[in-house]
Amino acid sequence: QVQLVESGGGLVQAGGSLRLSCAASGRIFSSYTMGWFRQAPGKEREFVATISTSSFQYYTDSVNGRFTISRDNAKNTVYLQMNSLKPEDTAVYYCAAGSRPGGLATSNKRNYDYWGQGTQVTVSS
Repeated sequence: QVQLVESGGGLVQAGGSLRLSCAASGRIFSSYTMGWFRQAPGKEREFVATISTSSFQYYTDSVNGRFTISRDNAKNTVYLQMNSLKPEDTAVYYCAAGSRPGGLATSNKRNYDYWGQGTQVTVSS
């Protein structure tokens, strides 16, 4: 069992930055593929970024070049650095962990076994 707790959300003006953190319980954090997803009101939860156990990163097109996912296995924490934020980035952001063969990165939310409770990010124009 893995428990995930996100933090770092808030209100920011367009063009600003936020850094989300996701702290995981358990001693085998390093064996999990980690991902960030987001859900805006009235929309489905969508993929944002993923990082493999070997720290390979993959992003959805809309955030590529603006967001950076990283992990610190010593701290059991995954981060999402968000720069040049836009109003359309407004959503609840969720951290997820998945046990994948080879620890590969994945953008498919069905491949994630554990989810955090989410943190709100609001970008004003």
